[in-house]
Amino acid sequence: MTDHERSLEFEVEVIGTPEQVWEAIASGPGISSWYVPHTVEEKEGGAATARFGPGPEMEIPMRVRTWDPPHRVVFDGGNEDEGLAFEWLVEAKDGGSCIVRLVNNGFGVGEDWDNMYDGMSEGWQMFLRNLQLHLEHFPGQPATTSLPGAAWDGDQAALWKSMTEALGIPLKPTLGETLTLQANPDLSLTGRVVEVRDWWFALVTEHPAPGTALIALERIGDSNQASIWTYLHGEAGTLAAADEAAWQQWLELLPAA
Repeated sequence: MTDHERSLEFEVEVIGTPEQVWEAIASGPGISSWYVPHTVEEKEGGAATARFGPGPEMEIPMRVRTWDPPHRVVFDGGNEDEGLAFEWLVEAKDGGSCIVRLVNNGFGVGEDWDNMYDGMSEGWQMFLRNLQLHLEHFPGQPATTSLPGAAWDGDQAALWKSMTEALGIPLKPTLGETLTLQANPDLSLTGRVVEVRDWWFALVTEHPAPGTALIALERIGDSNQASIWTYLHGEAGTLAAADEAAWQQWLELLPAA
């Protein structure tokens, strides 16, 4: 296999019918509720966008290359011969669940592509866990997504220790425990721990609204990407999105604190 032919492949089991799973992976509101904000023109050849942060430079245009509901959808950048492509496959199982397969290919050659490959390999594990949580706890319910993040230089282990201490939480949370992340008296997040890895964990949230959250410090290239991403439901979730700027400022200032 050449570098250009590298791909990432994942498989997870999720709760739901093929139609429910399709809505979560192929519609704009569905994808936005567990990954990043998307718009999707739901047809073959349709336009799509993914927004990874504020500003036009963070909005990525895409195309719906293949549209075969509720079994297969492929997103790419509009050129089949270059750039990243994302193929999603849905297969029904007995007992009310489905297998979701993701094939992410189109990686090029060079250090930047290597860093992207490594980063996406780690990142997809988080987001696919969040897909499982979304379909288990909030099927068909659109979430308001908040994506504060900051790039930090330095040792990952030392920075993760500083981040968790500043939030008032354990270095490695315990599955099932309820945590409150307290940045300041007016900025907090409370939820039950449902997944723990070395550099990230996931919550099913209670405050400021029901939903899910991903707290991470990912090593990407020579820097660390700190994230406190939330996917909150209902009117309270919409109101809580106003806290995104405050969390963003907190993350940006923490290494200097």
